[in-house]
Amino acid sequence: MNITLRQLRAFVALAHTSSFTEAAASLHVTQSALSGLIKELEQTLGVQVVNRSTRKVGLSDAGREFYPLVARLLQDLDGALDTISDLKALKRGLVRIAAPQLMAASVLPEVMAGFKQQYPDIEIRLLDCMVEQVLPKVHSGEADLAVGPERESSPDIDAQTLFEIPFVVVFRADHPLNKKKRVTWDDALRYPVIALKGEFTHRLRADLHESLHDEALNPANEVGFMTTAFAMVSAGLGVTTCLPYASSLIRLHQLQSRPLMDPVARRKFFVFTRKDRPLSPAAQRFSDYLLDYVTRQDWCTVKPLRP
Repeated sequence: MNITLRQLRAFVALAHTSSFTEAAASLHVTQSALSGLIKELEQTLGVQVVNRSTRKVGLSDAGREFYPLVARLLQDLDGALDTISDLKALKRGLVRIAAPQLMAASVLPEVMAGFKQQYPDIEIRLLDCMVEQVLPKVHSGEADLAVGPERESSPDIDAQTLFEIPFVVVFRADHPLNKKKRVTWDDALRYPVIALKGEFTHRLRADLHESLHDEALNPANEVGFMTTAFAMVSAGLGVTTCLPYASSLIRLHQLQSRPLMDPVARRKFFVFTRKDRPLSPAAQRFSDYLLDYVTRQDWCTVKPLRP
């Protein structure tokens, strides 16, 4: 059975107006074209849906049974098309973004606030988590996109460079390192280091292994979140190392920082998405906005290239 939308719309318009003339005018077609559509519909259905007379047009018994079903179908379809139109026009939408806790507590709230000013009807949901949970949230579909440091490549994940920045050392204002304009890793590692647990420290230790001769990265404490490390530094328990995108939190804890030299260790951060799931218009616009935001920041010393 091959029923077309034009036939159904013609039937509903005729049912509303009870007039071939008025129905044809509402659909911007000729009266003969409308009559042809109704005849085609009846031939396809195998029943008469309209009773015709010289005085008026009315629905047959079959037409009266058929009408509410068709009207509801067209209403649902028009609603779905309106939703798609709104999504394309960024009048509505949902973006779910996963990010490590430090980025979720520093960079992303400001990005979200700026984005909402431009697109107030798009909902942004931030999923803050451990670094190791970022990619799994994209794999599972729980997040549309994620921001995080470089990880082992995965065939189903696309990674777009967001930024590349060097490490800094963070300390109290009354710490001896605050007297130095230039701080090396050897300088920093003479003090108790509070580091993150897991792969963050493992990778950093591997990066520094060949360059550090007199000192090694052996943390005095390892914690799950960088905000905990900042609080411990504030309490005078040592120093910590992090990436300068956390500058707002460093200031919030009334701490100081210096770029770490000899060697300059850098980290790349990426926007991760599923290759088999194209981003929605809203999610793509948020990703573009995030990239634009990053390129304007002083801490972003190596600017990413647009794809």
